[in-house]
Amino acid sequence: MIEFHAITLLDKEWIDRHVMCENSPSADFNFGNMFIWDAHYRQLVCSFGDRTLTKVRLHGEPAFVYPIGCGPLAPAIDALREYAACRGWPFRLRGVTEAHRALLEERWPGRFTFTEEERYADYIYEAEKLATYAGKALHGNDWSFVPLTRELIPACEAMLEAWTADNAERLDASIVYEHEAIERAFTHYEALGLEGGVLFADGKLLGFSFGEMTSHDTFDTFVEKAAADVNGAYPMVCRELARMLMARHKELRFINREDDMGLESLRRSKESYKPLYRLKKYTAEWNDD
Repeated sequence: MIEFHAITLLDKEWIDRHVMCENSPSADFNFGNMFIWDAHYRQLVCSFGDRTLTKVRLHGEPAFVYPIGCGPLAPAIDALREYAACRGWPFRLRGVTEAHRALLEERWPGRFTFTEEERYADYIYEAEKLATYAGKALHGNDWSFVPLTRELIPACEAMLEAWTADNAERLDASIVYEHEAIERAFTHYEALGLEGGVLFADGKLLGFSFGEMTSHDTFDTFVEKAAADVNGAYPMVCRELARMLMARHKELRFINREDDMGLESLRRSKESYKPLYRLKKYTAEWNDD
């Protein structure tokens, strides 16, 4: 029987190994995202051969994440089904991509019902195009974009506090979880191996962004915050992070800027950067009949 446990930093090594073995561009699987959002999703994890098994609570209901890795898929699915059955739960898999759906349908034809979760589809961009993005830019400013380091985190936290206060009324309750996730990322920034940058103009911090590699050629941008009242601040943070990452990772081809949470304002913003495609996500539910 599976023995789940709460996710900790001690799990990073083996989960990272499974993430890179899976080599998916999805934002759902990398350790950094799993760890910083743990307070929201209440995740439990288990190493099962060469795959990661993850249990979550979403919208108050128990579910499992598609078991990533390189080991045989059938034993992992069978173990999760048994675990769910013993507790009287329906067996649901979240974060199922088109590639995963094909594997599930091939191995268990007709046994899963797939429901597309459009609000969770990731926006995938070509790194080179973001690095040469010709949208609004800062004009007439003495600006710089520097790596995000421990010394700059207090200034980023101060900006985050102000940003959260300014946007609390227009955003839903998820803003609280996002704030907690960012603070958790800052607390464990080095241990998580995160990479990011900070934008300054005329000596003032105007924005920051960070994330981690989620596959061999894809970087997942966890967070991007900028001064909304400064024209061009957001595009500059996006462009300069892409440039910094391309200089560091010669294999980098794509940047995942994650989903829009079903928010129209976020959808318009993400579309404005001209994504290469949206990575569809499904919930797969087992049919007992």
